[in-house]
Amino acid sequence: MENMEEIMTMVQGLVVDYGLKLIYAVVTLVIGLWIIGMITRGFSKTLEKREVDPSLIPFLRSVINIMLKVALVVTVATMMGIEMTSFVAILGAAGLAVGLALQGTLQNFAGGVMILLFKPYKVGDVITAGGHTGGVKEIQIFNTILTTPDNKIIILPNGSLANSSMVNFSTMPTRRVDFSFGIGYNDDFEKAKSILHDIIAADSRIHKDPEPFVRVGELADSSVNITVRVWADSADYWGIHFDMIEAVKKRFDAEGISIPYPQMDVHVDQMK
Repeated sequence: MENMEEIMTMVQGLVVDYGLKLIYAVVTLVIGLWIIGMITRGFSKTLEKREVDPSLIPFLRSVINIMLKVALVVTVATMMGIEMTSFVAILGAAGLAVGLALQGTLQNFAGGVMILLFKPYKVGDVITAGGHTGGVKEIQIFNTILTTPDNKIIILPNGSLANSSMVNFSTMPTRRVDFSFGIGYNDDFEKAKSILHDIIAADSRIHKDPEPFVRVGELADSSVNITVRVWADSADYWGIHFDMIEAVKKRFDAEGISIPYPQMDVHVDQMK
């Protein structure tokens, strides 16, 4: 009986000691996570007020959030009575195992760092990468998020973006807009060329320097193709693209300039 009483006393002591530690640790964890959320949001607002590059804000927010959570876990483990030497050794072994298992994720992290350092693109740029085209909405710690013109979300891993080719349509302030307009072989080429020059001159968005290019580009099977190249601000690219095509169609129709399309003549020989 005395042994039983001693065991019960020891168990009660352990429950009191470790139960209180567990309660304190859980409370600390909950309050700590709440405080980390507030700190992270405040950090983001501070960066926005200081007009930090929008590309950096999500990345720095994620890094700060992860560091604070790691510090919180270490604090909670210390409160539970876990020796720091053992805890650090466990973390090191776990880190090695996780690193080997998540090589792709670590590559994405490294890619995100390289992207933010060398800035091949930033938030707001329009890029083509990995077979996708869209505007850069956010550069996260592991991924880059694009939005397409039809409002779809594309998530691309930073590792592949940092190690593959991509096209940035927003880096240069000006872009060249290329067209090819076909007219019939019997149409007045000089008249068609004059019409194209008139349409170009009437559009104030098109730059005068470099000078617009209007020349015969190809003598095709059913048409004479006129190549047109004009320069404009990057922001005006698509507006000029669609307006030019519509204006040329209307003027060619009004001026009697035909726009050929492929045709096939079939001759049938009747057997007598």
